[in-house]
Amino acid sequence: MSETAGRVALVTGASSGIGAATVRALAEAGWHVHAVARRADRLRALSAETGAVAHALDVTDTGALERLAGEVAPDLLVNNAGLGAGIAGLDGATEDDIARTIGVNVAALLQVLRVFLPGMRARGRGHVVNLGSVAGLYPNQSAIYGASKGAVRQLSRNLRLELRGTGIRVTEIQPGRVATEFYDAAIPRDPATRARLKTTRIRELAPEDVAAAILFAASAPAHVNVSAIELQPVEQTFGGVSFDPLGD
Repeated sequence: MSETAGRVALVTGASSGIGAATVRALAEAGWHVHAVARRADRLRALSAETGAVAHALDVTDTGALERLAGEVAPDLLVNNAGLGAGIAGLDGATEDDIARTIGVNVAALLQVLRVFLPGMRARGRGHVVNLGSVAGLYPNQSAIYGASKGAVRQLSRNLRLELRGTGIRVTEIQPGRVATEFYDAAIPRDPATRARLKTTRIRELAPEDVAAAILFAASAPAHVNVSAIELQPVEQTFGGVSFDPLGD
């Protein structure tokens, strides 16, 4: 029998991109998967394809999360839900851009953890996988999104320490550019900026590449904690020094 047989996974942001790819990968590996997202139509299609149980809800709805925690006891919790409103820069971002990005990427993530961790503690096992980003590791031109993913990085590190002795594992996945609908949702009002940020000459990661990293961490022996996985396209890298030259 597979080591994952009978194990339960819950994936947020599951209706597309990395989330949907993760649902597929986990289901194929034998996990009983619960898929959470707002778009009910996409969840129904994913459920029909994979056998995952669909839960159409918004992760910012704390009451809905608490009700779900009363129904589902995940061994693996994949916190993938996130967005990048205001990713083009703080200058020009709206009050709503800031509230939405921090609300989903940070506050809702904390609420998901708050409602599901007690069950893991009681069972003496569990695995939390948080989707961070290289934007939380290196300087970039998106102060809002970078700050939210920097928070995910520090949260994952702190949580690892906080949960010592409980048997619960914590992993942060830190992808670079991934070919998803991210920019379409992040920049709905400015087609020119959206096209500029989406355009790249490199071969981006596929959602399935990130899902494979999640499955790798989840498949490690119970005594092994894969603390972080940073993965990027081959032609994407970070570093060096740049500056604006002074005028005469």
